[in-house]
Amino acid sequence: MLWVFVVFNYLYADIVILIFRPGAYESMAGRMSASVALGATLLMELLLAMAFLSRVLEYPVNRWFNIVAGIVGTAFVAVTLGPRAPIVYWILSSVEIACTLFIVWYAWTWRPETPLPE
Repeated sequence: MLWVFVVFNYLYADIVILIFRPGAYESMAGRMSASVALGATLLMELLLAMAFLSRVLEYPVNRWFNIVAGIVGTAFVAVTLGPRAPIVYWILSSVEIACTLFIVWYAWTWRPETPLPE
């Protein structure tokens, strides 16, 4: 569920930027190559898919997917922060970073459940 929460925060942060700086995405898109746009799209697809993948992957793969996706998600948000970003974007980004770092910590310390003896 934490991945769902993070993804909604990503979406809301994008909406906030569109409200506070309507031309920001247009300006960014003008400087973005097709390969960078593809990379950003694939990254966001991975982060969106984590809500589903966390439910269906087996323990070892699930654990490592959460660790890697959490680190990548944290880095991606940290890179997008700038000194001119509105305070509301800083707040949302801080929540996103805290959540993805918690996901990494939780996955790192996650141990498989041992079956109860019968």
